[in-house]
Amino acid sequence: MNRLGLYANQLAHHLTITDNRTGKTIEVPISTSRESDFIHATKLGALQYQGQPLRVYDPGYMNTICCTSKISYIDGDKGILEYRGIPIEELAEKSTFVEVAYLLINGELPSKSQLQEWDEKLRKHTFIHTDASQMMKSFRYDAHPMGMLISTLAAISTFHPEVNPALAGEGVYKNQDIVNKQIYRILGSLPTIASNSFRNRIGREHNMPHENMSYVENFLYMLDKLNEKEYKPHPKITRALEVLFILHAEHELNCSTAFVRHLSSSGVDIYTAIAGAAGALYGPKHGGANEAVLRMLEEIGDLKNIPQFIKDVKDRKKLLMGFGHRVYKNYDPRAKIVKQIAYQVFEITGKEPLIEIAIELEKIALSDPYFIQRKLYPNVDFYSGVIYRALGFPTDMFPVLFTIPRVAGWLAHWKEYLNDKENNIVRPRQNYIGPEKRNYLPVEQRKEFPIYLESNKSSRQKRRETATIS
Repeated sequence: MNRLGLYANQLAHHLTITDNRTGKTIEVPISTSRESDFIHATKLGALQYQGQPLRVYDPGYMNTICCTSKISYIDGDKGILEYRGIPIEELAEKSTFVEVAYLLINGELPSKSQLQEWDEKLRKHTFIHTDASQMMKSFRYDAHPMGMLISTLAAISTFHPEVNPALAGEGVYKNQDIVNKQIYRILGSLPTIASNSFRNRIGREHNMPHENMSYVENFLYMLDKLNEKEYKPHPKITRALEVLFILHAEHELNCSTAFVRHLSSSGVDIYTAIAGAAGALYGPKHGGANEAVLRMLEEIGDLKNIPQFIKDVKDRKKLLMGFGHRVYKNYDPRAKIVKQIAYQVFEITGKEPLIEIAIELEKIALSDPYFIQRKLYPNVDFYSGVIYRALGFPTDMFPVLFTIPRVAGWLAHWKEYLNDKENNIVRPRQNYIGPEKRNYLPVEQRKEFPIYLESNKSSRQKRRETATIS
């Protein structure tokens, strides 16, 4: 019995719950899936006490299923990740990012003709409106690339009012042709927007997309071409980045993907939804994890400092970044692949000094009972940041490199959500602990409460405040 006075006894295919506050008993059907068994939380509403239904409290959605999906499957205990049933290891070895995007969004691998048509449609949508490009040039020279990308994605929604549900009507996305068009536009133009963000950051003119290059190759071309007549990225570097794109394309209902579904439930246009998801990915707890790994490795600095760092982690003085995962309680299957890619990249670019520290840190952590008992294994972020560093990307581009492939997963969830009969607007409940009803008081009768109202001040502002002003 818990503090609410509930008894629960799981039988074959239903849960029998007796509420000792009222004596009422209900039987709640148990649904079974490959991933877990679950009950519908709304069924608990039948248990009412003093006119209030029983609800489920779950901050952070630690044990909540909020949708039914066919897109990706994770078994965290066994270290399994599948896209539409296909193991990530096979896709990383045999597929391309464009093909994986097709698989995620459409549910099946394409035939040869379907892949060709899909690829051509993406190529035709690599250009962005000149006004959007001009807008990007107006950002400050030191603007973060992710901030530019998010802002541009949101702004592009204003270029297509005819397919914005807020302007064209709620039913606009019931037209599959319109849905497909937005998918082509977003997937096709994202490498262009991302490369423009990078070029702004380094003070270079934007490059136009190349019509005869693959998706990833074209991205590298737009990043790096200067005044050469012919410029072609190294095929092994292209393939390494392609595999990283495949590994990052989809990962079930993570923070940003859940946000796509959350925003889409309001009927907002897909550009705003994708921009919002990118904003979630921008956060250091989500898309900034590989940058945190790099900072950790740089802080360690030398192989001889690793034992002390491990001790500090155990003493809770330091954080071990890149190990452990909210879902995986085993070795992240993506991390094994990324580690292999690292060595392929180093053969071309030269070994990144931090890799030696990363390898030794992983070796010690994987053999230490402290980390084994806590099931702390390397995740995809542990080596990906080192690879990006070796490829010459500044750390502020890391979340952008995460966003490009993840958009394929976001679009897959958006398309699936549009066809979901349970797609009600998301409206969580709260546990209100504020004051009871009270009256409004005139300002003369109010008690002053100690509320902190200060904010940061620059030295210039402090100097101004010393002046005499009339």
